[in-house]
Amino acid sequence: MIIHRSRWSDADLALRVLKVLGALLLLLALSACFATHTAALSATSSPEVPGFWRGFWHGIIAPIAFVVGLFKDDAWIYAVPNTGRWYDFGFMLGIGGFSGGLFAGSKGRRSASGNKE
Repeated sequence: MIIHRSRWSDADLALRVLKVLGALLLLLALSACFATHTAALSATSSPEVPGFWRGFWHGIIAPIAFVVGLFKDDAWIYAVPNTGRWYDFGFMLGIGGFSGGLFAGSKGRRSASGNKE
């Protein structure tokens, strides 16, 4: 008689479901932080102009904001107005984390024997 065993145990399956739900919850939380500043400023209001840290955050969430921005007209990956070069610098540092950063190319691939190729 052949006994078929499941590839994953119940605990493994539950952990996978929790990871997927956690990722979806994180995406939902990040979607609340999109760059939604408008270019036209009212003369009576003076909103906080995004600087380095806001640019850094917008860089981190840019891939998610891009996908959402394809379907919504009020979601942007870049805040306008901003403080200029400091915002740009923070944005580029934030977006660099998804590409592996500055040192991604310096890591060589390792073969099965552990030597760099």
